[in-house]
Amino acid sequence: MNVQKTKKSDMDHILIHRETVQPNRAVMLFHGLTGSPYELKKYAKHLYDKGFDVFCYCLPGHGDHAIDIYSVKEKDWREFADERYKTLRKNYADFFVGGLCLGAVLALNLAVENKDITGLICLSTTLFLDGWTIPFYNFLMPLGLYTILRYYYTFPEREPYGIKNIKARSAVSKLMSKNTVAMDNYPLSSVYELLLLSKRVRHNITKVFAPVLIIHSLEDDLTSTKSAKFVYNNASSFYKEYVELNDSYHLVLYDNEKEKVLNKTIEFIDALSYKRNVDLKELKNRRK
Repeated sequence: MNVQKTKKSDMDHILIHRETVQPNRAVMLFHGLTGSPYELKKYAKHLYDKGFDVFCYCLPGHGDHAIDIYSVKEKDWREFADERYKTLRKNYADFFVGGLCLGAVLALNLAVENKDITGLICLSTTLFLDGWTIPFYNFLMPLGLYTILRYYYTFPEREPYGIKNIKARSAVSKLMSKNTVAMDNYPLSSVYELLLLSKRVRHNITKVFAPVLIIHSLEDDLTSTKSAKFVYNNASSFYKEYVELNDSYHLVLYDNEKEKVLNKTIEFIDALSYKRNVDLKELKNRRK
């Protein structure tokens, strides 16, 4: 295994097989808003162990300098994801794209323009900010979002930190207090950019044709199942699978049902890889 890190940030997490025959399958994952590739690390390692090359990049505005997130635009996220995808895609027969929260929205946006994505993995997709921990004064948010106030206000990250499991929550809380894995607040300016990107994806969702796995918790504290159901009901994918979790919050990769999330992911990508191989064999037989 070779872990590579880019000059942009030492937070990128890239796992590439270096055997004689390189795997023909890859997964590119994006983290959530104000997060980092750290939140994908264990998930990525499991995928690597199953035979995939895995790429987890730190998104613009995140990582080296916390203040950068105040100037980042959703266009920066889109262009970053598209550039990484186009650079890597030609090297693999099967290429999956996914992410958590903002990362899932980015994956969907990529699929609007890129029809050769093998499959999408959407975890805690955040198209609407309507979870049960969103402040009761949420109705005032437009006043901040659409005025200069968005550059001065932040939503503090607070209990339960997106995690239902008490032990995991405590561990993540301690790491966040040191600013080593994520920011401890949501700048309103970045929330504004997330909502712009989400609006763009909702408008173009019928242009998504890639098979998609959607995993969402019934108790997601940041975004309700409305987001996941919107994708499931409106994407034009020939294959869609929607999995609801009953014992997790927003950060499903660290919560009580993390093993279920991993197993469902492996089943999804293995099934699509198998289908592609079967289709190729049938095509070859027809040409004989």
